[in-house]
Amino acid sequence: MSVTALALAWMASVGAAAQTKSASDGIAEYRKMLEDGNPAELFEAKGEILWKAVRGPKQATLQGCDLGLGAGVVKGAWVQMPRWFADTGRVQDLESRLLTCMERLQGFDAAELASTGFDRGEQVTLAALAAWISAESRGQRMALPQAHGEEKRYYALGKRAFFFRGGPMDFSCASCHGGPGKRIRLQDLPDLTTNPGDGIGFAAWPAYRVSSGEMWSMQRRLNDCYRQQRFPYPGFASEVTIALGVYMGVNANGALSIAPALKR
Repeated sequence: MSVTALALAWMASVGAAAQTKSASDGIAEYRKMLEDGNPAELFEAKGEILWKAVRGPKQATLQGCDLGLGAGVVKGAWVQMPRWFADTGRVQDLESRLLTCMERLQGFDAAELASTGFDRGEQVTLAALAAWISAESRGQRMALPQAHGEEKRYYALGKRAFFFRGGPMDFSCASCHGGPGKRIRLQDLPDLTTNPGDGIGFAAWPAYRVSSGEMWSMQRRLNDCYRQQRFPYPGFASEVTIALGVYMGVNANGALSIAPALKR
């Protein structure tokens, strides 16, 4: 066989291999290459420092914060949130619970922190804390509780919000994540109405967004979903965002958490 014929045969084999590889396979390979140097690790390290740092008007640490498993217990907490907290009489996700602890223990104004824009001021602190706390449960299975009546109510509210259509695009969360086989641009969209599997959907956030070079909490991710639906932005740690977290989290129960993950 001539050199030309060999070259043509090689090009044909490469072309065939390229055709069998889907766009999602290429994205998965890209993420795999970046995993060893996931910038989320820098936020995790910062979050651990902030958890132990003496800060705020009361000059105190967050080490007495109860994330649902007892004061100061971090490991395993993330995979069981949002959940009911008796001391506030509310179902809270990680971010809203951190607001409570930062106000009660350190003297920060929770309302002021909630109204601060993402990636500014103490919102940077919240993102770093969420990265570290979620990392402490990496490799554990999602196990959101549904024993309390309010946890069940929030699941029902989250389900209603997930399927609610509106806005100029007549979109809902379910428009993108309400069934199998959906895609946007080059990405497959997981079905979040059922258990999407290990490290997918709720079990992957918080996450580092390569495209923006920022650490995104679940609250920020939901905020961006509302933006894409052309809805008004929800309030930070509002009831509807926490309810959506309950709905997606309970649906993900049993899935392996890989948060904080790496995203496009």
